[in-house]
Amino acid sequence: MDTKLKNSRNPGFIAAFILLALCSVIMLSRYNAMALYLDSMSDNEGQYLESLRGVGNDLAEANYLLYNEYSNETDRGEVLDEYGQRPFDLTKRYMDYEIFDNGDGEALLNRTNATTQNHLQEGTTDYYAFRAKYTFSENGSLAGIEVDGTSLQPEDEYLIEADLLSDADEIADYSGIGEVSRPVDVTIVYAMTQTNLDAYCDMEQPVGMEVYNLETTTYYHDTWEVICLVIIAAALLMPISRKLDISEKKIFNVPFEVPFIILFLLFITDMRRLPIQVVWLTISGSLIPGMGHGMELVAMVLNFLMWVIYFGILFWGMTCFRAVFRMKGAYWRERTLTARLFRHFRKKNKDKVRVKKQREGIIKKIRKFAAKQYDELQHLDFQDKTNRTILKVVLINFAVLFFVCILWLYGWIALVIYSVLLFFFLRKYTTDLQEKYKLLLKSTNQLAEGHLDTPIEGDIGLFNPIQDELKKIQKGFKKAVDEEVKNERMKTELVTNVSHDLRTPLTAIITYTDLLKNEKDEEKRKEYIDVLERKSLRLKVLIEDLFEISKAASKNVVMHYMKVDIVDLLKQVGLENDSKIKEANLDFRWKLPEHKLVMWLDSQKTYRIFENLIVNITKYAMPHTRVYIEMNDRENEVHISMKNVSASELNFNTEEITDRFVRGDVSRNTEGSGLGLAIAKSFVELQHGSLKISTEADLFKADITLPKMEIPPEEDQVKEEEKEQMKQMAS
Repeated sequence: MDTKLKNSRNPGFIAAFILLALCSVIMLSRYNAMALYLDSMSDNEGQYLESLRGVGNDLAEANYLLYNEYSNETDRGEVLDEYGQRPFDLTKRYMDYEIFDNGDGEALLNRTNATTQNHLQEGTTDYYAFRAKYTFSENGSLAGIEVDGTSLQPEDEYLIEADLLSDADEIADYSGIGEVSRPVDVTIVYAMTQTNLDAYCDMEQPVGMEVYNLETTTYYHDTWEVICLVIIAAALLMPISRKLDISEKKIFNVPFEVPFIILFLLFITDMRRLPIQVVWLTISGSLIPGMGHGMELVAMVLNFLMWVIYFGILFWGMTCFRAVFRMKGAYWRERTLTARLFRHFRKKNKDKVRVKKQREGIIKKIRKFAAKQYDELQHLDFQDKTNRTILKVVLINFAVLFFVCILWLYGWIALVIYSVLLFFFLRKYTTDLQEKYKLLLKSTNQLAEGHLDTPIEGDIGLFNPIQDELKKIQKGFKKAVDEEVKNERMKTELVTNVSHDLRTPLTAIITYTDLLKNEKDEEKRKEYIDVLERKSLRLKVLIEDLFEISKAASKNVVMHYMKVDIVDLLKQVGLENDSKIKEANLDFRWKLPEHKLVMWLDSQKTYRIFENLIVNITKYAMPHTRVYIEMNDRENEVHISMKNVSASELNFNTEEITDRFVRGDVSRNTEGSGLGLAIAKSFVELQHGSLKISTEADLFKADITLPKMEIPPEEDQVKEEEKEQMKQMAS
C-alpha cells in the first residue's frame, strides 16, 4: 500500500500530467480563433473560385444538350440517353443561359428576355457576378472560352478559363459524342447573378471541406504540431533528471511493436482526423445535444479529456521508445515481439536443424559443384575466339593421345616425342604472348604518362579487345582534357570579362561621385546624378545576371511548373519589347499557330528565355532588316526559331556563344553582360529542352526545342495549388 502511494506521488508522473493538461488547455484556447476562421471562410471570395472551378464539366455537357435542343439534329431520345439526368439539370436553376448565332448575333433558344440577352451577349461585367462564353467555329471545334464577372479577380478568371477548357476538351474526346451533333457556328453563354452565385456556392460547399480547411489552418495544425514536438522532447529529456525519470516504470516496459502500432494508427492513418472532427463538431455547436443552452462547459470538458488522452498516448509511446538510448542493442533483443518469436522458433528447431545440416552438408556441396559445372557448360560460348582455340587444342590432344594408346608397346616412344613437341609449342606460344603483353603495357604506360595523342597500334592477338578498350579510354581522356582546358580558358576569360564589365560602371560611379562633391552648378549636379543612377542600375543588372546564371549552372533553381499558353506568352514578350524593336528599326515577322498551345512549363523562366533572345536581336541585328520568328507545333515537342541579319560580322564560335560572358562583339562596344544567351540556354535545359545557335554568312539563327511534358491531372494540380496557398497563408 505504501509502495503504491509512493508511486502515485512520483514527481515524474505529476510533471507529465501537468504538461499534458497545459498542452490540452493551449489547444482549447485556439478554438475561438478556429471559429473565427471558419466564419471568415464563409465570406471569402475564394469560395467562389473553388465552386466555379468545378462547374466546367456540367457546362461542357450542356453545350451539346442545349445545341441539340435548338437544332433537333439528333434524335431527342439519343440526346437524353447521353446527357439526360446530368448535373446541369441542377446547375441551370442558378443560371441564365442562351445560344447566339455567330453570324447575326440572334438568340436561338429565347430562354431569356431582351434585357438579359443583351447582358449575356455584350458581357456587361457589372451585371453578372459570373459569366462564361463558349464560341464554336464553323467546323464544330471550340474556338475559345471567355470568363468574367464582378466577383472574380483577373487571376481567378484565368484559372477558371483553364479548367473550363480542360473539361471541354475532355468531353469532346469522349467516345459517345460521335452520336450527338456538335455545336457549329454558335456562341453559348452561361451567367449567374450575385444572388444565384451565393446560393450555388452554399449548395456546393460540403461539410468535409470545412473540416479539411480547419485542419490545415495555422490555428490547428501548427499548434498541434508544436505541442507534439514539445511532448516528444519532454518524453525524451525528462529521464535526464533522476527525480523525473519514469521510463523504467512497468507501464512503459512494453514490446516495441505495441506503441509503434498505436502511434501509427493515431498519427499516420486516417484515425488522426478524429480529434479535428471533434473540434469541428464542438465549434459548430453539434457535439452534444443542447449546446447553446448551457452545455458548452460539458463539451469543453470532453474536449479537454480527449486532448489529455491523445497527448498522453504520444507521451507514453515516446517514453517507451526512450529505452532504446538506455538499452541500445539489448532493446531490440529483449523489447520486441519479433525477437521473442524468433528465439522461440529457433530454440524449438535448433536440434533438428543441427542434424539436418550435418546430413545435408555433403549432398549440398555435391549438388552445388554439379550445378556449377552444368551451368558453365550450358553457357559456354563457342563463338568466342578463346573458347574455340581451347576446344581445338583439346580435340587435337585427344586425337594424339588416342593414336598413342593404339600403338601399345611403342606408344611410350610416341608419347615422349609428343611431349617434347608440345613443350616447344607452348614455350613459343608463351613467349609470343609475353611480347604482345609488353606492347599492351607500353600502351597503358603512354596513357599513364599523359601521351594522349600517341596512337595505339599493332596486332596484339589475344589482347586486341583490351587494345580497343584502351583506344576508347584514350579518346575519352583526350575529350575530358580538352574540355578541362576549355573550362580553364573560360574561367580565365570569365574573370577578365567580369572585371571589365563590373569595373566600367564602377569607375564611372566613382568618377562622377568625386565630380558631384565639388560641383556647385545645380544643372551639372543633376546631370551627374542621372549618370550615377544609370551606371548603378547597369551595375545592378550585371550582378543580378551573374547570380542568376550561377544558380542555373549549379542546378539550384526551383521550377514552378504550370499550364502556359506558349503562343500567348511569346506574343506578350514581343509587345512588351515593342519600344526596343522600334528603336532598333527592325521589322518583326511573326508566324505563330492561330490556336492556343498549352504546355507544362515554368512561366517566368520561359518568359525570360524569349525576352533574352528578342533583346539580343534588338542589340545586334542590322537596322532596317526583317526578323523572322516562327513556332511549329510538332507531335512531342514545340520548335521555335528566331532569325535575323547581324549588323557586324559573325566570326565567333557558335558552340561557345552560349557560354557565360561570351559575346558576339569582341570589342564589347554594346551594353550587355554576356549572360543573356547563357541564361536562356540554362533555363531551356532546366525544362528538358535545347537551345542551338547557328550562323550562315551574316544570318544569325536561334532554335529552341521544348518537349511536351505530360500535364498532371486537374485534381492533382488543384491539390498542389491548395497546398501552395496554405503554405503562403502559414508563412
